[in-house]
Amino acid sequence: MHIERLAGDILRKLHREYPVVAVTGPRQSGKTTLVRTVFRDKPYVSLEDLDEREFAREDPRGFLARYPDGAILDEVQHCSGLFSYLQTRVDHDSRQGLFILTGSQQFGLLSGISQTLAGRVAIVSLLPFSLEELQAAGREPRTIQDLLFSGLYPPVHDRKTDPGIWYGNYVRTYIERDVRQLIQVRDLSAFQRFLRLCAGRSGQLANFSALASDCGITHNTAKAWLSVLEASYIVYFLRPHHQNFNKRLIKTPKIYFYDTGLLSWLLGIETPSQIVTHPLYGSLFETWVVGELLKARLNRAQEPRLSFWQDHSGHEVDVIVEKAGSAIPVEIKAGQTVASDFFKGLERWETLSGKISGKGWLVYGGSAHQERSRWHVVPWSGIGALTREV
Repeated sequence: MHIERLAGDILRKLHREYPVVAVTGPRQSGKTTLVRTVFRDKPYVSLEDLDEREFAREDPRGFLARYPDGAILDEVQHCSGLFSYLQTRVDHDSRQGLFILTGSQQFGLLSGISQTLAGRVAIVSLLPFSLEELQAAGREPRTIQDLLFSGLYPPVHDRKTDPGIWYGNYVRTYIERDVRQLIQVRDLSAFQRFLRLCAGRSGQLANFSALASDCGITHNTAKAWLSVLEASYIVYFLRPHHQNFNKRLIKTPKIYFYDTGLLSWLLGIETPSQIVTHPLYGSLFETWVVGELLKARLNRAQEPRLSFWQDHSGHEVDVIVEKAGSAIPVEIKAGQTVASDFFKGLERWETLSGKISGKGWLVYGGSAHQERSRWHVVPWSGIGALTREV
């Protein structure tokens, strides 16, 4: 059964408004399937194909001339020289929706766009499935442990492949290859160790010096490797909230993995049942919720506008979502029973933020919805109620 992507609606809209639409995101997130489904009438060419890539590099005018009514150009970051020719082409053709571009690396795709296609292109970032997309197709995992373990990459659900085998191949086939292409990594074993150390820190403040020290690399190398992981949509940096209520806020970002299936594999988790008692269960759950909030915004082609709030006294709120002049606080707890101390961070935030605060949300690992006077309380399976609001 086909799993419909929520980003399809915004793609159709932008296709009517811009001459070029670019879809970016991690490898295997479903970009090609999405654009070929939405734009069935467009010719399709993959620049992963060496013959096509050579043609595009050696004769970009001739390459584009084959597509008088535009085309889907897949993995276009391989031919950055095409961008200036695309600019000339769309500047001389008044039609919208001529070319659909896809790319898996922010470095190649977005830098080329910003230099030559600024103002002519709309960008949509496509992450792996959201829980809401799986639920709409009747394909959602039974338990939160199953969900965290399997992650949300399309091949795991479309082909029902073994997550442990698939994510191992994903690391070797895509992540390590991208790292070699983008920066010269001489010691691949050190990079593998670094990747696993990052996994153990998902949901924590990003301490570059500690990461470098633990891995036996320099501080600058750690920053370079993290920038590649960020550009390849493996990790995401959640910035601290800018509102300065008491002059003593944390200023370091937090690091999160985009997908918990990959994170589980890197942590050495081999079955869903291991997750319940794993010391990083709370981090896995928090990582998943942050990922769902990111998808909700990106599937509408909106800036994420997510941050976290934490002061030096230990008060914190896991996510602050800025929307329409208000700041909506979201607290995340993996526990299956709602406890009063779950709301401490939300109460402190509400006291300090005053009028800018929207009604707060608690997402937890249980099964019951609760509508309280001051908070929305939703179980993991009901997170769609939150993601539709943000």
